[in-house]
Amino acid sequence: MNDYTYEKKENLSSRFNKYLHIVNNLPILSLNGKVKDVIGSLIISDGPNAKIGDICKIYASSGKTIDAEVIGLRGENVLLSTYSHIDGVTYGDRVVSFEKPLSIMCCEEMLGCIINGKGQMLDDSNFPYYAPSIPVLREPVNSLFRNRISEPIQTGVRTIDGLLTVGKGQRIAIMSGTGVGKSTLLSMIARNTNADINVISLVGERRREVLEFIERDLGEEGLKKSVVVIATSDEAPLMRLRSAYVATTIAEYFRDQGKDVMLMVDSVTRFALAQREIGLSRGEPPTTRGYTPSVFSELAQLLERSGNSDKGSITAFYNVLVEGDDFDEPISDAVRGILDGHIVLSRTIASRAIYPAIDVNQSISRLTPELVSQRHLASIKKFMRMSADYNEARELIMIGGYAKGSMPEVDEAIRYKPIMDKYVQQGVFEKFHFNDSKTSLLSMFYSQNDIELEMANTSIKNDSASENMVENNSLEVHNTDDVNNEVIL
Repeated sequence: MNDYTYEKKENLSSRFNKYLHIVNNLPILSLNGKVKDVIGSLIISDGPNAKIGDICKIYASSGKTIDAEVIGLRGENVLLSTYSHIDGVTYGDRVVSFEKPLSIMCCEEMLGCIINGKGQMLDDSNFPYYAPSIPVLREPVNSLFRNRISEPIQTGVRTIDGLLTVGKGQRIAIMSGTGVGKSTLLSMIARNTNADINVISLVGERRREVLEFIERDLGEEGLKKSVVVIATSDEAPLMRLRSAYVATTIAEYFRDQGKDVMLMVDSVTRFALAQREIGLSRGEPPTTRGYTPSVFSELAQLLERSGNSDKGSITAFYNVLVEGDDFDEPISDAVRGILDGHIVLSRTIASRAIYPAIDVNQSISRLTPELVSQRHLASIKKFMRMSADYNEARELIMIGGYAKGSMPEVDEAIRYKPIMDKYVQQGVFEKFHFNDSKTSLLSMFYSQNDIELEMANTSIKNDSASENMVENNSLEVHNTDDVNNEVIL
């Protein structure tokens, strides 16, 4: 086949793709109902014959067409939640069921695309590709087919890679109140990770920040290996809710192709708030802080779908907006119980201009002991212990009430404090390879010969053009026998 024939075939294929997509979404039989009541964002219709999760269209008398989903059944009535605002809907408007749930097209060509919570191009353009549709609501991978997490993944954030090491397929929450740097930390991970593909879901985000995130935080190179799913704060609750499921479905597709996927959702709290709105509208009783029972079941269904399979991996970071800086509020508590660890961002640390403002003593990665070497783990424990000792005595130190020599462990923490603060600080556009983060940590407690031996045995492949040398990576080497012995214990 010559180039001209091939190009002609490609052009014909692209011309018919949009029509094929439309035909595939037409119902074979027309199952009709009509609008009976509209209560808030809930539409109650008399018919059509439909199942929970089926997609319907409401043909308003004003000429507007609204996509909706069946969220409940009450006798012969169908409860509908819409994907857009319900302006223009009135009594008697026709409702047509498509007899199938929300589905999206997934393929390699979607990399670089920006889509909405229904899986459609955000700029309303036609898809540059066609692929068979995949249902958005699916069962997670069977527990027996989930490969164990045994290999670290690079995030490019030194504090995470060095002290809170995350494995391929692990699921982590990033928790903080408003304005402490959750979204910024997520953007750093998106740019710096060595995962094959990023799938990013912005749930309930401000419209102003969408383009800012894409152009400044993600950048042109980052977008090339990413799919971004966006549902802004002013959109309907169902659109915000489904956007997280759409992103997860896309991540699952690439995982099934054998890829290592980085899934990032900002934020799970807004996902929960959207489900609360839907639950209250269909008559669920409010429980703790107004959250309905379905919120917690939806959280589990969403969060359990990421992780490893027998083909690839989905490493997931979920932002949690903590209400009133209360880390025991219902959503934070529920997410901590489901995921494999959490990273806490501290307003106190941020006020000292230390970014990312990670509170290492309040954070945990449950799988770190299984992912790192003995020396690395000993260094982590030593760092954490000294940080905790300093924080306990911090007030006395600040007011000059601490007498040097009264507590040897505090004396040591004071001596190491400048190095520890330097280690946890990182510029927004600064990147550290996993090996760099590990070497910097080890350099606090081990000799250079020990570090070189350790890195030769346990380092992961560097994705940069030149390998980083140990001596250029050291914060400060404390090479005394006392320190080395204490770390190894």
